[in-house]
Amino acid sequence: MKSSEFDIYFRKLYLPLGMFALRMVEDADVAEDLVSNTFANVWQKMVDGIEIINFKAYLYQSVRNECLVFLRDKKEMVSLENILEVDEETIDTSERDAKIWKAIDQLPEKCRQVFLLSKRDGLSNEEIAKEMGISIKTVKNQMTKAFSRLREALSSGHKPFFLPFL
Repeated sequence: MKSSEFDIYFRKLYLPLGMFALRMVEDADVAEDLVSNTFANVWQKMVDGIEIINFKAYLYQSVRNECLVFLRDKKEMVSLENILEVDEETIDTSERDAKIWKAIDQLPEKCRQVFLLSKRDGLSNEEIAKEMGISIKTVKNQMTKAFSRLREALSSGHKPFFLPFL
């Protein structure tokens, strides 16, 4: 595999692999480090001449193994339900989560802030308005704008994208 092909995989899979790792280790910084380490290790194996047949599956399995080593070294009791298997459903979920977060990141700043305070932090419209120093009507308008932009971003070229957590 050429470095340009590796770069394409990196750009395409970094965020989904990060979402996959995050669901196991429950710490975004650790998940990012584990995914970065995985890519570095896989690149080194390729430089050493090791051929990887199913690159995507290999990366997911490698990230899973990195997470297991991290959790083992942390010496905390780990619930087996947090340890994900590498299957199509898990990969699809990680890729969906990555698309959602990428779409959220592309929202305008104020809109994203209102949306995250509502959906991530669970604040009411009144609480958001008070915290941000804006009117409740502005909060509602920003939420409408966020939903509209997210639906548009996530459903382009497909049937309407269902956002179950929204």
